[in-house]
Amino acid sequence: MNILRDNLHYGSQVPKKQIPNKYVELYNATNLWIIDLPLYWRLVYTVRSTEVEIINLILDVYDHPGYDKVFNYKKK
Repeated sequence: MNILRDNLHYGSQVPKKQIPNKYVELYNATNLWIIDLPLYWRLVYTVRSTEVEIINLILDVYDHPGYDKVFNYKKK
């Protein structure tokens, strides 16, 4: 969590066209970021702002198979 306090955009940004509908429908997410965690876990978050504050909102934490399913990645 300290990393997100120091750097709002830590991790990899998901291209807008690849944001799963789940996040758009549930959270009205217009941007999505992913942080690789140990043991192939992934943390998914979005950044929201107003004129007064900037908020990092953690949306999900996935294991590798769960992440692949939500983001439609297929095994080769």
